[in-house]
Amino acid sequence: MMQLVIVTGLSGSGKSIVLKALEDSGYYCVDNLPASLLQETAKHLAEAGRRSVAVSIDTRSTALESLPGHIKQLQDEGLDVQVLFLESSAETLVKRFSETRRRHPLSSDVTTLAESIRLERELLGQLASLGHRIDTSDLGPNTLRGWVKDFVSLDHSGLTLLFASFGFKHGIPLDADYVFDVRCLPNPHYDPVLKPLTGRDKLVVEFLEQQEAVHAMYGDIRQFVGNWLPCFVRDNRNYLTVAIGCTGGQHRSVYFVERLAACFKEQGQRVLVRHRELP
Repeated sequence: MMQLVIVTGLSGSGKSIVLKALEDSGYYCVDNLPASLLQETAKHLAEAGRRSVAVSIDTRSTALESLPGHIKQLQDEGLDVQVLFLESSAETLVKRFSETRRRHPLSSDVTTLAESIRLERELLGQLASLGHRIDTSDLGPNTLRGWVKDFVSLDHSGLTLLFASFGFKHGIPLDADYVFDVRCLPNPHYDPVLKPLTGRDKLVVEFLEQQEAVHAMYGDIRQFVGNWLPCFVRDNRNYLTVAIGCTGGQHRSVYFVERLAACFKEQGQRVLVRHRELP
């Protein structure tokens, strides 16, 4: 059976990088495909024996509003269709377009760049919930490529639980379904020995596990996610992103993500881990 990955999202959010990463992973890639041609193209490539295909569809496409219906019909026909939706903060997109001197596809003589970005976000709003969202605001190209390769290597037959660490001083991830704040807990940053380490390192783990509040917070988050996870499964959700934030995204949030991921993985749940602020 052919696997079809649809790459969509905001202009300037990294779709070209993702498409290139998929091509490097063996996917046959089609850029800027009109939404109205999705079913015809998928059928043609399947008959041609293509096993892994990726197409990019964005606001340059005609009949964009028909895309959800085309995706559902392909899925109903038994095709493995996955959607990757890329987004970034308005500030990041303005900076990227300014640096590259590219013209936004929706810009005109009477529309500012900020207005074009806002309009595009509204036009693509219905697509964000169709699949896996990635906030590329603070991601380097290599990190984004790695996340995409993790995504396509997954078994997509059920819900994937994604735990992500981040630093509040760099902003809350746009792709988070739930956000938990662990900044109230003791901070290893103020210990000169622990400051250069991360929440993956043994000394930081030992420091945090000596704190009763850490165990209480971990228990509460684990129970909350565990209690509500079956509801998302029943709702046929493919992804649930749980973001854990501390001040810098280096110690406490990383520790919580690693521990929660290990716990749910032991329970047989399909799990992905992301640390936004770590190299």
